[in-house]
Amino acid sequence: MGNSSKDDSTTDGDTSSGDTPPSNPNLYAEGEKVLAYHGPRIYEAKGWNKNWDEWVGSERLMKHTEENVLKQQALDKKQGVDKNPKSGRSAQTKPKSSADAKVEKEDLKTNVPKGKKRKNDSGAEKDTLSFEKLVKIQIPSTLKKQLVDDWEYVTQQDKLVKLPRSPNIDDILRKFLEYRLKKEGTIPDPVVEVLKGIRCYFDKALPVMLLYKKERKQYQEAVKDDISPSFVYGGEHLLRLFVKLPELLAFVNIEEETLTCLQQQFIDLLKFMQKNQSTFFLSAYDGSKGVEGKGKD
Repeated sequence: MGNSSKDDSTTDGDTSSGDTPPSNPNLYAEGEKVLAYHGPRIYEAKGWNKNWDEWVGSERLMKHTEENVLKQQALDKKQGVDKNPKSGRSAQTKPKSSADAKVEKEDLKTNVPKGKKRKNDSGAEKDTLSFEKLVKIQIPSTLKKQLVDDWEYVTQQDKLVKLPRSPNIDDILRKFLEYRLKKEGTIPDPVVEVLKGIRCYFDKALPVMLLYKKERKQYQEAVKDDISPSFVYGGEHLLRLFVKLPELLAFVNIEEETLTCLQQQFIDLLKFMQKNQSTFFLSAYDGSKGVEGKGKD
């Protein structure tokens, strides 16, 4: 009942205002409570189904007078309000609405106790988040902009990357190996294995989570006859993989030492892609949704 998302990441009921709430919450009619104060607006929770909650103007509030305070105390006593100092909110017995009763009925049908479900869900979420917290992939700022431009071209302008790309992902990974060999005089085995893993993850993840809806038809036309997607797609789609890797690696049991090595290889590859951004990425997408040809360049 507090903040909710505006798109997927920002809040629509921003309560982080410089204004501070009054020392004593203003009074409401029977069964109503103040949950949040935001300048001239008050978030009103009526104690029934949450669909009835609303933002209201200050004209709906009763003035903070001794008479009204006594009235509030009387209402609290009548409703059996139990003040919880830890939560800072009032807990009260609320009449069940028809919507609440329907939800309870559905829960009974599936034999999933609400409390247990919440506990399990939060526990799983906690495990995932704690692991993802370890798998940090810092994408350079210019490549972040590339991701934003990529989204803009495909979803807003209906422009797709013309396929097959040159250089493709296989070319990019091979050039990275050549770069490491020239720089260090040798290529450590872990580097080779990591790049093989990246190629494998990309080929498997592309049709499942790396394509926008508008790109699916193009994928079906471009990836045929057992052609590996890494021979067809380029840096634009490879970069999307790095956004999803923390989520994918959360399902893999990796020792901390190995994880640190992986993170370093990811960072090195991303820096290499950034250094060659003008070569590996398109500056603009084509308006055409077709495919130039098939197979490997």
